[in-house]
Amino acid sequence: MEQVLDIYEQPYDPRRPVVCFDERPCQLLGDVLMPLPMKPGRVERQDYHYKRHGTCVVLMAVEPLAGHRIVKVTERKTKEDYAEFMKELASYYTDADKIVLVQDNLNTHNPSSFYEVFDAPEAFALSQRFEMAYTPKKASWLNMAEIELSALSKQCLDRRIAQRRILAKEVTAWVAKRNHLQTKITWHFTKSKAREKLNRAYKTIKN
Repeated sequence: MEQVLDIYEQPYDPRRPVVCFDERPCQLLGDVLMPLPMKPGRVERQDYHYKRHGTCVVLMAVEPLAGHRIVKVTERKTKEDYAEFMKELASYYTDADKIVLVQDNLNTHNPSSFYEVFDAPEAFALSQRFEMAYTPKKASWLNMAEIELSALSKQCLDRRIAQRRILAKEVTAWVAKRNHLQTKITWHFTKSKAREKLNRAYKTIKN
């Protein structure tokens, strides 16, 4: 936890951008009955019945201090999807010495995924672009990408979308607007606050 919090306390450095990565599964849902459109003085009405059209996954990388995010909608969240996304992420930060990547501690979230998708020289070169830091188990709330995914859910994915193509188009438009506004994330939970609020846990470790 303190390693992640220390990373968040570092000043902005374009040579070592801090990027948070996370994934969100989405259900593709369609209407069984056509919704009744809005009328003056009456909101749109939607029947509670829906039809499932499968699932997809939103891959989210956000640079909190720069207000930039890169998002991709995939069918699954396999090692191949992760590796391909990391390759795209690395290609965006071509001038960075190292990309500091904060992510959840999942079995796909490590350089071994690169070696299952790319040949060894490319996988090694890609792994050298990242300095990976992991949130503790059961503490994924320390990942700022969760904040951005929450905003995406409330502002864009708050309705039924039946097709992955349409969902990807909606997400792309949302990302373009957020990036244009350079919407940043301000993180307030520091190491000192953690030591104060979680004092009992620190004493347990010490003992």
